[in-house]
Amino acid sequence: MINMQRNFSELNNFLDRIADEVYPEAPSSIHSEITLVALKKLEELFPLKPGMKVVDVGCGQGPALEFFHSRCLDYLGITLGDEDIAACRAKGFKVEKSDQSFLALPHNSQDLIWARHVIEHSIFPFFTLEGFRRVLRSGGMLYLEAPAPETSCHHERNPNHYSVLPKACWRSLLERSGFKVLGDIDYAFEVLAGSDVYWGFYCLKL
Repeated sequence: MINMQRNFSELNNFLDRIADEVYPEAPSSIHSEITLVALKKLEELFPLKPGMKVVDVGCGQGPALEFFHSRCLDYLGITLGDEDIAACRAKGFKVEKSDQSFLALPHNSQDLIWARHVIEHSIFPFFTLEGFRRVLRSGGMLYLEAPAPETSCHHERNPNHYSVLPKACWRSLLERSGFKVLGDIDYAFEVLAGSDVYWGFYCLKL
């Protein structure tokens, strides 16, 4: 009979090895503009009220945290980057060091998970999405945004982009994780390398 006991030491060693591939996410005009567009659309689908609990997964240096703070939301930013943590704390934002795939948050505790350009850094996105669903309350909202593969920017070649998947694949993984995709938005724009595309998904926890 096959022994199905799982030994996670190799996974832990692998995660330790790739930890050095984390890089700081400095503010950029493109990301700031898209963040504002995405937040505006979010409030049309999921009105934000003071006191709502929000976790910004992969918060970078805080472009969305500034918005959540201004709306008097009960927010928390998480990131693995020490430089990003320092930048956020210098602005007075609440932020912690955490892996997106192992959120140390209670089940059914969050109203909103904001996850811009973080899921492509997951080595197992299906597992990561399951974790997002675990910490969201029933009827809570996930905003997920990821870069398209095979654009002029070739996001799939970035050192710690492990999951740059087609749009249909993201939809399938979201639905299999127990989310209903209420709407999506394509962000198409030009950069020095050429044309680029991001995809945003507004997802309700069923």
